[in-house]
Amino acid sequence: MQSFVVKNIKVEGIQRTEAGTVFSYLPVKVGDTMNDEKSVAAIKALYATGFFKDVRIEADKGVLIVVVQERPAIASIDIVGAKEIKKDTLKTSLKQIGLAEARILDRSLLDKAVQELKRQYIGRGHYAVKVVATLTPLERNRVDVTFNITEGDVAKIHEISIIGNHVFKEKDLVKLFSLSTPNWLSWFTDDDQYSKTKLAADEETLRSYYQNRGYLEFAINSTDVSITPDKKDIYITLNITEGPKYTISGVKFAGDMLIPEPELRKMVSVKAGDIFDREKITDSIKLISDRLSDEGYAFANVNAIPDLDKKSHTATFTFSIDPGHRVYVRRINITGNTRTKDEVIRREFRQMEGGWYMGQNIKDSKNRIDRLGYFSDSNIETPAVVGTNDQVDLNLNVTERPTGNISVGAGYASAEGLILNGSISENNIFGTGNQASISVNTSILNRVIDLSYTNPYYTDAGTSLGYDLYRRDVNPSALMLGQYQTNTTGAMVRYGVPVTDIDTIHYGLGLEETTINLVNYAALFPYYGLYNPYLNFTSPVYSQFVQQFGNYNTTVKGTIGWSRDTRNNAFFPTEGNMVSAYTEMGLPGGSLKYYKVTSQEMWFHDIYKDITLMLEGQLGVGGGYGGKPLPFFDNFFAGGVGSVRGYDISSLGPKDSYYEPIGGNKMVTVSSEVYFPMPGIKDKKSVRLSTFVDGGQVYGNSQIPLQGGGLRYAAGVALTWISPVGPLKFSFAQPINPQPLDNIQRFQFMLGNIF
Repeated sequence: MQSFVVKNIKVEGIQRTEAGTVFSYLPVKVGDTMNDEKSVAAIKALYATGFFKDVRIEADKGVLIVVVQERPAIASIDIVGAKEIKKDTLKTSLKQIGLAEARILDRSLLDKAVQELKRQYIGRGHYAVKVVATLTPLERNRVDVTFNITEGDVAKIHEISIIGNHVFKEKDLVKLFSLSTPNWLSWFTDDDQYSKTKLAADEETLRSYYQNRGYLEFAINSTDVSITPDKKDIYITLNITEGPKYTISGVKFAGDMLIPEPELRKMVSVKAGDIFDREKITDSIKLISDRLSDEGYAFANVNAIPDLDKKSHTATFTFSIDPGHRVYVRRINITGNTRTKDEVIRREFRQMEGGWYMGQNIKDSKNRIDRLGYFSDSNIETPAVVGTNDQVDLNLNVTERPTGNISVGAGYASAEGLILNGSISENNIFGTGNQASISVNTSILNRVIDLSYTNPYYTDAGTSLGYDLYRRDVNPSALMLGQYQTNTTGAMVRYGVPVTDIDTIHYGLGLEETTINLVNYAALFPYYGLYNPYLNFTSPVYSQFVQQFGNYNTTVKGTIGWSRDTRNNAFFPTEGNMVSAYTEMGLPGGSLKYYKVTSQEMWFHDIYKDITLMLEGQLGVGGGYGGKPLPFFDNFFAGGVGSVRGYDISSLGPKDSYYEPIGGNKMVTVSSEVYFPMPGIKDKKSVRLSTFVDGGQVYGNSQIPLQGGGLRYAAGVALTWISPVGPLKFSFAQPINPQPLDNIQRFQFMLGNIF
């Protein structure tokens, strides 16, 4: 092309693209001198936009003519044949690589899209998947893109082989893997489908198994994954070297030991003469690192360096300690709390802004925040402040859960029949952390009107203040649980005073008025067309009390208690315990004078991944003073959810002459429960299954001796669900040692407090 001065520029061939868009990318303007070099540059610049599949530069009497042929635009994307993966999920993955409606079609991108769809299916075991892309031209230079997918069958793991093992049997090692050959549960767990991530985890499990048993030099030399030509069967082969078994010959320390060596040795759980155990070494490193973090050394580097004697198969470990710089927390940043006020969260922090970084305080802060019950998830990160080596920020991100409930309706309880209820409750009023509830509950057994308000931070020091007003009408006679009815009206004020971060003293004072109405079953049975001459009298347990103390009683109720809570979560704890001791007394000034002392302990421990063990025990003892007995309606009872499942509510223990449970002045219950995720449900924070064994009994004076003498036991399964209307727990239990007079109720459920 001969050089010329550009007098004008024309664009030909465009249909959708604006001429101004072409001018903006063209590296030539009117008045410039056009030559071969600028012509090549102009063509490259327009090709680089991706809008055009052909570009030509022409000249006519000083006019630069740009002739283009546009690439087609994508009018729509359709996916045909997708069953295993949702279409929306596949379209999202296509969009992430740049293929979406209204965008310019790029052939190379189309090939990439086909590979991306195949990758999605191969990741789910569909190795025989086929994907064909079809283009349908439309007017105005547009196209429809259709991906036709033939998913094919899922490839199954046919065999897992381990070569090189001598100490342990192959079948025992394969059992350690999460991957498996097809079994009767594979349709549900998908453990027979190959996953590169799962295999990597299984390799680490195998390595840990050997190294925790002394085989320090254990190695996986190679891992071979092959698939049959029909892409239906997968073979996995691991070639390993076990190596010799090592014994620890000594433990040393090196580096900047800010912690005294005697204290360091207490943190190391291995000693000379022990078989090498990688897990114990790792735990020791963590203990030392955590200890240093409590002193402000957030980025301490601790390594256990082995010195091997390959002849004697012994190893000396040197714990090299580099504490790094001592750091402090510059700022605490909170995100995700759209409703809960910052101050409600900040008052739970035990790590202060401007203070030295303390790992245990940060852990305690997170546990306290999780115990609030306002959040379904929380996460703390401690990034270093850019440009410094002695500062970090503490970033907390929370995911809020609903904390209020408004309900009006009807339900059915396994023990109480039809329940009509209405309630308004909020555990986090206006994001302040205060709690209030108004509830009306009516069933055949209980009729309750209850108003409650609690301010957990009545003082800045964390003293709580609460008020209760209530009316409770109890009618055990309706369920043949007792020949009486009680009507109680009361009010109480409650205080909680924190002694430490985990210990609280509770006390309260209230006044109750109780009216007792005795029920004679002889008057009830004719109503049902029956008559029994042996039921002419009300049980002496109730009639004697009324004869001695009357139908109307007042109680000046005083309470005092202590609680300790180290759980790491309010709803689904995996570590920690909750201990409490509580005393209730009818004080002088009222007509009833009695005491009840109860103690309870719950212990949680994460035994494997998402599997948690819970152990619980509860004791209770009561009596009267000043010549008065423990009122029969304040007796201890056991049986039902929250006590001994598998037995009817409040049915265990002493019975009167009419074989009705009357409770007792002593009570014991024990429970062991293992919680695990619900298979097939990804939400592990709101639904859990469990297996349990419960035991318990109530003791006291009775007209009919306790049948069978000792504790009653039951075993079963349970489902716990944090539902939108509150915690729900369903259980099915089989009594282990029932006696003839026991009331059995295998299926039970409860709406309310889980523990």
